[in-house]
Amino acid sequence: MQVELRHLRVICAIADAGSLSRAANAVGVSQPALTAQLQRVEGALSGQIFRRGRRGVTPTPFGQFVLTRARSILLAVDELVTGAGAYDGRSDLARIGGYVTPLLSGLVARLFTMPGLTITVHTEYSPRLLLDLLASRRLDAATLVDYPGNELPAAPSVGMRLVATEPVFVLMSSGHPLAGQEEVELADLAGDDWVISPPDGVGWPECVYSACQKAGFVPRVPHSMTEHAMIRQLVAGGHAISPCQATVQDGPGIVVRPLAGTPLWLRHLVAWRRDGPLAQRAEELAEVAAQAHREAIADRPHYAAWIARNGAAQTPG
Repeated sequence: MQVELRHLRVICAIADAGSLSRAANAVGVSQPALTAQLQRVEGALSGQIFRRGRRGVTPTPFGQFVLTRARSILLAVDELVTGAGAYDGRSDLARIGGYVTPLLSGLVARLFTMPGLTITVHTEYSPRLLLDLLASRRLDAATLVDYPGNELPAAPSVGMRLVATEPVFVLMSSGHPLAGQEEVELADLAGDDWVISPPDGVGWPECVYSACQKAGFVPRVPHSMTEHAMIRQLVAGGHAISPCQATVQDGPGIVVRPLAGTPLWLRHLVAWRRDGPLAQRAEELAEVAAQAHREAIADRPHYAAWIARNGAAQTPG
């Protein structure tokens, strides 16, 4: 038997009801029919999903694994099917997207305080995907990043405003031989292991490899991941260095250092649907995003010091 979405909905219904009889009533079938269907699903997955008892059913450890995956799959499918139009027409709801950055968190915190506006938040790693979600009416506004020379394409239905252009820094262990320097030459990192996040669809990490090649080396990259906590763990342990946004926070065992000559840049942007609930507040949205970015800079001494030496963040020439 091939497991289908309807089978996943059945096992979720059984877990939610806590008994086969209640679940049968909820899905509108007889209890024997539901029991037979559950047995077929368990056979197809080669494991028992529920333990039966006098008080009902409880998931087995394998069942917990299956239920976690099933709920995730169903949520994604439901979002795919209904996401485009589920909230259209609601002028009080703004669906905000973005990659997890201080700019996004600062923007969302400010939007939550706006009267008469309800906020939902959706994060994604790829700026290109976020732009597609805006164009397909699944988001109303988003914070995006791209890279000079690899700018995001224009979308007729989406407005976009540059918030800031800023340098890319490097995250390294506080015990790194270069950690005490004010700025680090990119070429001096040729002998390090790197952890670099995977392609985001708009030029990362291709821009990193290009900058390293111009500095005379190809980076050694044994680690690839997007999880911030794991990246910081590897770096703090002295196992790797990592390129990072200038607004990344340092911490125990970790320092953030500028790259001498600023060979890498990124752009922060805010975008919105031209027919969405924030279209008439685009100027306000852009200003709120800029405030959030300025606040993040003020809270990052390494970035504030770089600006004091180099002037305000500027577009690379």
